[in-house]
Amino acid sequence: MRILKIYSFVLIVLFFPACKTGKNSGISGTSGSSKETGSIKKKSSDSQISESTRGEFDKLFYDANKEQLLGNMELAMNLFSQCIKLDPNSAASLYELAKIYNFNGNKEKAIELSGKAANLDQTNSWYQLLYADLLFANKQYLQGTEIYQRIIKINPGKIDMYFELAEGYVFANKPEEALKVYDRVEALIGVNEEGSMQKVKVYTQLKKTDKAVKELNKLIVFKPKEPKYLAMLGEIYQNSGQKEKAMQTYNELLKIDPENPYVHLALAHFYFEQKQDARGLDEYKAAFRNPKLEIDTKMKILLDYYEQSATKPAMKEEAMSLCQLLIDTHPDEAKSYSIYGDFLLRDKKLAEARDAFRKANARDKTKYVIWDRVMILDSDLSDFDAMLFDSKEVIELFPAEPLGYLFNGIANLQKKKYQASVDILKEGKDFVVDNKPLLTQFYASLGDAEHELKNSAASDSAYEQALNLDARNITVLNNYAYYLSVRKEKLQHAEEMSKITVDQEPGNNSYLDTYGWILYQKGNFEDAKKWISKALDNGAGSNGVILEHYGDVLFKLGNSDKALEYWNNAKLKGGNSEFLEKKIADKKLYE
Repeated sequence: MRILKIYSFVLIVLFFPACKTGKNSGISGTSGSSKETGSIKKKSSDSQISESTRGEFDKLFYDANKEQLLGNMELAMNLFSQCIKLDPNSAASLYELAKIYNFNGNKEKAIELSGKAANLDQTNSWYQLLYADLLFANKQYLQGTEIYQRIIKINPGKIDMYFELAEGYVFANKPEEALKVYDRVEALIGVNEEGSMQKVKVYTQLKKTDKAVKELNKLIVFKPKEPKYLAMLGEIYQNSGQKEKAMQTYNELLKIDPENPYVHLALAHFYFEQKQDARGLDEYKAAFRNPKLEIDTKMKILLDYYEQSATKPAMKEEAMSLCQLLIDTHPDEAKSYSIYGDFLLRDKKLAEARDAFRKANARDKTKYVIWDRVMILDSDLSDFDAMLFDSKEVIELFPAEPLGYLFNGIANLQKKKYQASVDILKEGKDFVVDNKPLLTQFYASLGDAEHELKNSAASDSAYEQALNLDARNITVLNNYAYYLSVRKEKLQHAEEMSKITVDQEPGNNSYLDTYGWILYQKGNFEDAKKWISKALDNGAGSNGVILEHYGDVLFKLGNSDKALEYWNNAKLKGGNSEFLEKKIADKKLYE
């Protein structure tokens, strides 16, 4: 029995960390320094610098801030560094210089300088915030919590700082300390959503279910008409094995918010866990019919179905019904049709899958991967008119993507537009980057097209380029070898290439015929007969070309009557070579 994943706002709320609040570690502005003039003057009496040095310091500090505001960071850094040389205890200069180092990515130096500033003036919130922020960013959570305790002493009424402190304890793996901080917040401002939600998260991680339930019940009393608290409560009951309480909570939730789609997701999860699949599917359907449930959540559910139904065929029908509901509820969303196309494609319903992907493209033309699938399906369906049309649009929409050019070239080749094929393939191959198999296919197709144009040298060159990239590409080896045999050129090279193909795929009739035909061209008629007869015995009796080849071999071996029989059969099976009619009429071999 499968358990489907539940994708609800419950999990989103429950497991997202607290939001960052109120930190200012940026580089712009003078948020710290502009407020610290009094502090600078105060510290000047402690720093033991002379009045003349003080004047020089103040001018440098002013100029440094001006350059920082203008965005001249290197110059500002140099000026602040000079300030520190004059007054090593200038917390404001250390602070500003730390911000610049942080902006430039030198975190270690930024932490060092901001720490000095924070320790020199422990009453300045800006210095403490930057230092704490940098410590947290460097995963020094415990050290960061110490600084947040300083900040809270400076500003005991800033509640967001308590949440930052608690978050630091969570990341430092000190959940009990975090809970104490959340309790302090509640003592200061009363029951509040952020604090209670974080406590629920921590208690859940600690597997203290009763305390998590207690916190949620406080929130339910606090906001009795807020459905998400009941949803979370139901999920906690369900995950802790308290099934009756879970169902009771979900029913209460339905009374409060019957149109809430997430309730149906929670119920679906509940029923699937209870092995009540039919009821679980009904709840999913209710959620899918609701346009308030965002499409991405529905997509995640269907992707889970896609994964599981690969080994559980009974789920396929369920998935298809959900796909149809997705389309009915979100008819203008490309995603509705693309996921439906994925299911159809897996079931080898190629034409229907292509239709679904085309509907997706009609709603959003920007997703290249969908166009790619459409072109592949054009090829699988041998629909070269469609391939020509679709690949042309792909080239217009994605001119730097090579596959559009390849499919266009192949379509033109199949449509006997050989020069157009050569032109587009030459253009497209230059867009291939670090993809040997793809570039091999370009050269292989170029070889085929140039052969049809009777550009033998260009065809051979393209095939050689393909084999330089993939020396054992049997399609290229076969085509190249066969065309050489037709031209009666480089027959030894052709034989060597063809032998590789029959060794690799001894059951491929085309490769068997090619090898036999090369032997025929070399005058080795007995061996030629053996190899071509293998193809015929393997099911090639309906192939006009192979039948004609066998007739030619028989004629060379002196069996003219049997040769005529095979030539006639070749004609019946669609053979239309240059000399076939003349061979039959004159009962003799022409080459």
